[in-house]
Amino acid sequence: MNNPESEEGERTELRQDLPSSTSAERSSSSSPGLILAASATDGMAAAALRSVLQRVNQAAERSGRGLDRIRVVAVSKTKPVPLLREVYDAGHRCFGENYVQEIVEKAPQLPEDIEWHFIGNLQSNKVKPLLSGVPNLAMVQTVDDEKIANNLNRAIGNIGRKPLKVMVQVNTSGEESKYGVEPGGCVELAKHVSLNCPNLEFCGLMTIGMPDYTSTPENFKTLANCRTEVCKALGISEEQCELSMGMSGDFELAIEMGSTNVRIGSTIFGAREYPKKQTN
Repeated sequence: MNNPESEEGERTELRQDLPSSTSAERSSSSSPGLILAASATDGMAAAALRSVLQRVNQAAERSGRGLDRIRVVAVSKTKPVPLLREVYDAGHRCFGENYVQEIVEKAPQLPEDIEWHFIGNLQSNKVKPLLSGVPNLAMVQTVDDEKIANNLNRAIGNIGRKPLKVMVQVNTSGEESKYGVEPGGCVELAKHVSLNCPNLEFCGLMTIGMPDYTSTPENFKTLANCRTEVCKALGISEEQCELSMGMSGDFELAIEMGSTNVRIGSTIFGAREYPKKQTN
């Protein structure tokens, strides 16, 4: 099964914790001249980040929102720590990783004010290493069944850390190769997290999309419809339920269709560099 770039809000009380746009980022995104001036001295990743933030800002404006209402998760899968540091030094604070081993290795080498998001499939035996190895883990976006929710809830209680924000991952494309609960099961899973997992804070829904990881409007509409049903079942407003949809190939469309969280990897960091398989 694959989980690439995910494997790559709008009410004040919900959106105050979105660190995707620091004051430095917001000022750079609102001033094209500043972006160009900064790019002259930036490394390639920092310059790419500024370009992405400008595009996010434009898409947000088309949807009637501002950049501070969209969280940009810089997906750093397979990328070395110095490259992450370059993006950090450009003002970004929100990073996402797909594999427990990678995030556990990288997090201690980088500043503690980073907001780490785990966006890959999480196995039960990796829950404790993830939580203990990344004290500044801010969110797990890929809760796709009650078992992993229960394991996270139990482990957080044992560690004694504050409640962890989580999203329910929904398989909107219907592919067997994709993780995620079926759309028809997202209400029950969201209810389970909200009602039976006191150490977890349900905060939204996440999806990956189509086979090439470039979603279509239908995927985004499906997730939006799931939000409507979940919010009705939980008795919360839609502004209290984030939508994490959109990656490098489709984040602008996702934002225009309501996404509050985009996961952008290769557009910021460049193509991924996987180690070559050894042959005999």
